[in-house]
Amino acid sequence: MNNYSPAFHRHKSLKQEKNIMLPFSCYSPKLSLYILATCVILLMLLQIRSLHTVLPTSSSPLPSLSPSASWSLFQQWQNLVLNRTLAAASPVNCTQNPDSMNQKLRDSITFLPLKDLRFSNQPLDGHTWFMSSMYDTREEGEVQYQQFPSEPSKGRFLCLKGRDTHDGSWNYYALAWPEALLTNATLMKGLTFVSYNHYNYDNIWHGLSAVMPFVAWHRKNSCEKPTRWVLYHWGELRFKMGTWLNLLMEATFGQAPYIEEFNDVDDDQPVCFEKAVVMRHNEGGMSRERRMEVYDLMRCKARVYCNVSLDRSDSDERPDIGMTLLMRSGARSFRNETAVIGVFEKECKKVKGCRLMVAYSNNLTFCQQVKQMSLTDILISPHGAQLTNMFLMDRNSSVMEFYPKGWLKLAGVGQYVYHWIASWSGMRHRGEWRDPNGESCPYSDEDHRCMSFYKNGLIGYNETHFAEWARNVLNDVQTKRFEEEGTKNGTASMKTCDCN
Repeated sequence: MNNYSPAFHRHKSLKQEKNIMLPFSCYSPKLSLYILATCVILLMLLQIRSLHTVLPTSSSPLPSLSPSASWSLFQQWQNLVLNRTLAAASPVNCTQNPDSMNQKLRDSITFLPLKDLRFSNQPLDGHTWFMSSMYDTREEGEVQYQQFPSEPSKGRFLCLKGRDTHDGSWNYYALAWPEALLTNATLMKGLTFVSYNHYNYDNIWHGLSAVMPFVAWHRKNSCEKPTRWVLYHWGELRFKMGTWLNLLMEATFGQAPYIEEFNDVDDDQPVCFEKAVVMRHNEGGMSRERRMEVYDLMRCKARVYCNVSLDRSDSDERPDIGMTLLMRSGARSFRNETAVIGVFEKECKKVKGCRLMVAYSNNLTFCQQVKQMSLTDILISPHGAQLTNMFLMDRNSSVMEFYPKGWLKLAGVGQYVYHWIASWSGMRHRGEWRDPNGESCPYSDEDHRCMSFYKNGLIGYNETHFAEWARNVLNDVQTKRFEEEGTKNGTASMKTCDCN
């Protein structure tokens, strides 16, 4: 059956007509695409044609502006622009004038003050005020340091300028690429240790704290030895270490430390270093285990240097229990030395194999101090730098410390430094006695001005307390000694040192 419908047929015809006319509608986006494609094809044909046209040379006269010549001129201009663009982008162009590039690198070198006065209120925090723009390399449990050249420095050398010994803000540092050092710079070969000390290098505690991290770096880096040392205090140059510290470094590194003085360098002449290691945080960041290993190395090297036996059992001079009273003269000395010696001597005699030895640190050479500590199991001494010698004892030895009046409230956290070094070097701090009596202060007890009265005060004694304290420590040391002998599991004797 034919279901022809005029209305339906008319609707379908209109739809088909619309579909047929749509591509040619001026409102269709397809028309725009057709026109664009046509233009592109025409351009391509014209470009192909122009390739067959002979280009005029730079020496030939310009052609007349005929159609073919116009396209040729257009092509010439296009090639010229293209060639210059490629030449500018080409990496080969960067090396066409290396001297110019190196000069730009030289011109970019900027010297900054070693002591950044912006951080004078917090000189030891964070980056510190010494080389404040630099970041330290931090590894878990290891010492914090900077090394040049290195990946963090982008392969640049460390350069220093200035020889001021009174104001660190007049001494400067910068980084420079090896191929673009300043023309008047002096390059120093070998490894340079650059040390920052907030205090000084004469005091054996403060000096040791500053140089100990270099020993840690030395031990971790194939025992590499420095060619020279550059010493700074607050950014000011220093040209010597104390005798004790100097000899300890000589023993540790197998060579006397050469302290650079820059005598052959003008004040404004920069000095760059082939390899440099900078420390400014003392032992900061080191684990206790790593610190003990470093102190073990220094103890061992010091004993070898001073010809002191590394093995306890090899020494005929070594008592079963050595008790040393390491005295001070002057500030923080005992007010009645005879009475103090008598108390400890009496208790020592009660213990079989105990020997009391009395020594004055200021009367001992470096090697005499090393030997004395090798014979000591219990070190008894007032608070002071001489207690730094404790790390020269065998591990697990004991320390008894004494303070004058007033220190507990007023001396601050620094009064505990020998608690710290005892822990870091593997010793046992057995506590302290604080004299309740002493010089009077005209101010209230908590007034910080009183510290000037108490700091260097003399130390009294308490016979009852000292005797009981000595008995407890002696009994403990004797018990542990028996246990060690019974189990043969005591502290292992050193036979050789690391970094031999």
